[in-house]
Amino acid sequence: MEPPLGRFDGPTPKEPVFKAPLLAVLLAASMPGLYFFQSRAHTYWLELAFTPVDLSQGRYAGLVTSMFVHGGWAHAMMNAVAALTFGTPVARLFRGGVGVVVFLALYIVSGVVATLGYGLVHWGSMDPLVGASGAVFGLIGAATRLLGGGGRVLPLTDRGVITMSIAWMAVNAVLGLIGFAPGVEGARVAWEAHAIGFLFGILAIGPVARVFARPDARFDSPARPGDPPA
Repeated sequence: MEPPLGRFDGPTPKEPVFKAPLLAVLLAASMPGLYFFQSRAHTYWLELAFTPVDLSQGRYAGLVTSMFVHGGWAHAMMNAVAALTFGTPVARLFRGGVGVVVFLALYIVSGVVATLGYGLVHWGSMDPLVGASGAVFGLIGAATRLLGGGGRVLPLTDRGVITMSIAWMAVNAVLGLIGFAPGVEGARVAWEAHAIGFLFGILAIGPVARVFARPDARFDSPARPGDPPA
């Protein structure tokens, strides 16, 4: 029986409960997945860690490989949750095979820049650095200009972007001050890498979106620092 008003075309299609893009899900799942194998390895994969002294000795592989090593289950899971949460809006901005490459490139380059910055700040240090936090903070920085934008990249001068950026850096500074690192108690929090990764992500998403975003994505940011001319 049809309702008295309008036409009844059948039940409303069910909305999927879980809408995160597969790419963001796979990235997040890779962190505890890799740690599963790491925790069972004889060497614990520590040879993949990065130490700032590597730069002065011409060793650069750790800039990338350190992203695949974590200090414990809690460390890996915390980064996985953050990658899924903030990688989702970034992944939705791109489409197709090119979009996959762009998303992963943004993530990896964020991590490399964050780790390199940490190495320069702590030049010559022998303290190892592990974890994908720098890369994840790159996604957080990028997502900061997407959340609340209604499908568009917000300008760097947007009040919400500025407020959220200050909030993230404040949280990061507090975590660095108190040394809170779930799963790796006693280890130093690489807050500098987090800050550098965030800064790279929030600046890079502008030009990257202008070139590679979906055709139907709206870009509402004027050409300012971080955004090339339209």
